Amino acid sequence: MEHPENNPEYAGLTVNSGVAPVSIINPYLKRGRFNRHRLTAADYVEGILKGNVTILGQAVTLVESTNPEHQQVAQEVIEKCLPHSGNSVRVGISGVPGAGKSTSIDEFGLHLLKKYGGKLAVLAIDPSSERTKGSILGDKTRMEKLAVHPDSFIRPSPSAGSLGGVARKTRETIILCEAAGFDKIFVETVGVGQSETACHSMVDFFLLIQLAGTGDELQGIKRGIMEMADGIIINKCDGNNVDKCHLAATQFRNALHLFPMPESGWQPKVLTYSGFYGYGIEEVWDMVYEYFDFVRQNGYFDHRRNEQAKYWMYESINEQLRNSFFQNPTIADMLAAEEKSVLEGQKTSFVAAKQLLDSYFALLR
Repeated sequence: MEHPENNPEYAGLTVNSGVAPVSIINPYLKRGRFNRHRLTAADYVEGILKGNVTILGQAVTLVESTNPEHQQVAQEVIEKCLPHSGNSVRVGISGVPGAGKSTSIDEFGLHLLKKYGGKLAVLAIDPSSERTKGSILGDKTRMEKLAVHPDSFIRPSPSAGSLGGVARKTRETIILCEAAGFDKIFVETVGVGQSETACHSMVDFFLLIQLAGTGDELQGIKRGIMEMADGIIINKCDGNNVDKCHLAATQFRNALHLFPMPESGWQPKVLTYSGFYGYGIEEVWDMVYEYFDFVRQNGYFDHRRNEQAKYWMYESINEQLRNSFFQNPTIADMLAAEEKSVLEGQKTSFVAAKQLLDSYFALLR
């Protein structure tokens, strides 16, 4: 509609049409720069060998992915990094929840980096919720000093309900970290269950953190994890708890004497320390490095690494067979029917399992 002000009788007045609204999007913005460049296997390997922790973290994520495409690239990266691995000391750290594993690792790591130099990687297996399947992955918050140290790399990983699977991926992560120049590897476990066995099968020294007042020596004998430990340390030996910790140490030493001598020939030691105050940290690591000197001299160090490599070969075979079975479309269709038969009492679990396996083997012929 024409403005009346533009009428000839108002010749001295004009009204402009106004300014067009300006777009809220920057016209100079290059959208392509926000598209993450997809790295090739060669890019990952090059970054890892240069010690780039950003690319190392991305490679670990790739290893943990269940996407078949990611797994294919991850295996290629691991294969190329393998010749550059094996040059670190691997220490597994376990203990009951609340024993102070994360706080101790913070102190242990700072002590090692200060005394021996080098680089430290901490691989923490975090428990996943059985209900929500989620994990907090908050170990970094308890490792305040290591989290900001330039020579440390902390990587929490969810257990995702599959301790064996995460353990295998943790072992592959160790290879990547060693290729990136990390000469000290800590593997922190969930704290209870099968994870201790998996952790023991990928480290050179298994350190068990205990607390005072968890039972007498008879209780210690009943714990299978005691047989795997190369060293036992009792945390929170400070304040009014010192006498209790020394008593607990004596009881654990008595329990260890009832076990047969380990294959390594090393008699596990029991020490006390305080992770919060930093007391006794040096004695703990003198014991660990004394163990390394001992097993390198008698040849057990290399023997253990060879046995672990063989163990994980068979574990990989078992996992591949399991995945092949459950991902077979014919078997997937039969599973529901066989499950229904078992629940209705028409078949026993063993008969149903045998029929499924027979059908699977028949498909392979």
